Amino acid sequence: MSQPASPRPRIADRLAPFGTNIFTTITALANQHQAVNLSQGFPDFDGPEFIRQTAAEALLREPNQYAPMPGVPALRRAIAERFTRDTGLPVDADASVTVTCGCTEALPAAVFGTCNPGDGVILFEPFFDIHRSSIVMAGCRPIPVTLHRPQHAAGVGIVREPFRFDEAQLRAAFASGPRAILVNTPHNPTGKVFTREELQLIADLCIAHDVIAICDDVYERLTFDPVLPHVHLATLPGMAERTITLSSAGKTFSLTGWKIGWAVAPPELTRSVRAAHQFLTFSVAPALQIGIAAALAREAECVSPLVATLRANRDLLADALVKLGCDIYFPPSGYFVMADIAPLGESDDFEFVQRLIATRKVAAIPASAFYHTRHLGRTLVRFAFCKRPETVAEGIRRMAASIG
Repeated sequence: MSQPASPRPRIADRLAPFGTNIFTTITALANQHQAVNLSQGFPDFDGPEFIRQTAAEALLREPNQYAPMPGVPALRRAIAERFTRDTGLPVDADASVTVTCGCTEALPAAVFGTCNPGDGVILFEPFFDIHRSSIVMAGCRPIPVTLHRPQHAAGVGIVREPFRFDEAQLRAAFASGPRAILVNTPHNPTGKVFTREELQLIADLCIAHDVIAICDDVYERLTFDPVLPHVHLATLPGMAERTITLSSAGKTFSLTGWKIGWAVAPPELTRSVRAAHQFLTFSVAPALQIGIAAALAREAECVSPLVATLRANRDLLADALVKLGCDIYFPPSGYFVMADIAPLGESDDFEFVQRLIATRKVAAIPASAFYHTRHLGRTLVRFAFCKRPETVAEGIRRMAASIG
């Protein structure tokens, strides 16, 4: 039988533009060149031993069959109590909490469960790549609103002003008739913490245009500036009934491989999330859920030392990048620092990162991968500081000879 002259592509049209994600690509390059990996956002250390011990004991003593689809009851209760402490909002653990396979699954579950093909979904660029891919896989239209980097003269060093969106662009996005908005605060990759005033504008527009808010809050505990606290969008007037709040244990407890996340939402929106969740993963490992329930009971003692380590690493890396000639946008939260390589005479983030890996044996992420409008990120590179201090120091040492 003869073959067709031009066989149809084997990958679906909606996925073809994404290719292999940037994290897989850069980590493979890092491994190939034995580079210090300051690219992907995972710690090179494990979370507290008592959490792992609790999960290990549960693995041996508790059933290892499917967990309940919404999540192990003990974990759902712990999440509900935590959310109420944070927000003052009452939460029914049975009707309003869903445990997911990390926030990586919670995001598409929220989008698939609430949006129809053709619906518009607002998101802020730069964005975590799963934000845009979740929208596209749902057959929806991404409506990007740009977080503009603060204006500064090249060579200024540390830029402390935050990335900001243009109010007119945001209003225009809402005027286009979206079904939902995806808000990520604290923000990956910029480290921006949205202010109460910014969130109030988003809330006002959600209410005026009957838009659902999907909030990715995975870095909620990892803020470094007490003047910029994390604010839950659901706490603003009129938003509790239209907000799905997503978070996870991976970043908070340095256990990213466990993939334990959750969605907290009013019952009607929870039903939407679960309608998708039941067909995406159905449930996640019960022993790991039991471990995270124990972690949430002792969260403060876990988070304080982690935040101190991250803050020190951030300061060390930011200072080193400035000394090497970059401008950096000083992050008040999260795992990452964004460096502007334009002062080095560089204009292509991908070329720069490939050269950095090959010649200096240090891996970072070209930030244009996080933009719908790629040219806006062409001189930005994201470095991760969620590593052991000695890992960050080694990366700095390798770059010190010549970062360019």
